Amino acid sequence: MAELRFFYGTMGSGKSTMALLIHHNLVLAGQRGLLVTCQERGDGAVASRLGVSRPAIELAPGADISQRCRVALSDGPPPQFLVCDEAQFYTVDQIEQLAELVDDDGLDVYAFGLLTDFRGRLFPATARLLELADHREVVRSEARCWCGRPATHHARLVAGVQVRDGDTIVPGDLGQGDEVTYELRCRRHWHRPDRR
Repeated sequence: MAELRFFYGTMGSGKSTMALLIHHNLVLAGQRGLLVTCQERGDGAVASRLGVSRPAIELAPGADISQRCRVALSDGPPPQFLVCDEAQFYTVDQIEQLAELVDDDGLDVYAFGLLTDFRGRLFPATARLLELADHREVVRSEARCWCGRPATHHARLVAGVQVRDGDTIVPGDLGQGDEVTYELRCRRHWHRPDRR
């Protein structure tokens, strides 16, 4: 029976590595499916921080996942699975489409993403995945805050200073010379970044 599985964790926890491994193993077992990403680096690939990458279908906001699957796999037997990276950036409608692919078409869907944004709030797509997934699993790794505690939050830094306001998705440069970076933090140091 097909299932919708949601794997979540912090940046650097191994989500993309796990997505690539699952995709590799399913293809090796003779299954047919797709590797999909959204809002990645624009190069149409899923890339692990370990340096491993694989070409993927880049999903635009508002794109119909079912239609993209049909077009991408139109020359052969029906697909059996989807591996979806960066699922936090999908739309709520796209998450609904993933559930429909499981229920109506019998595809296994493996979705990987962040749980919360830099403000400590659930992404809308993540919230819907938590509501709909047959299985939810934390990707465990040794991602740590600078203090040594397990990292649970992502801090957005603009010119080296933590911010809590702004668009959920921003480019790497705000156009004013203020570089945007992200840092893993424990809850304590996400709440109180100045406390060392």
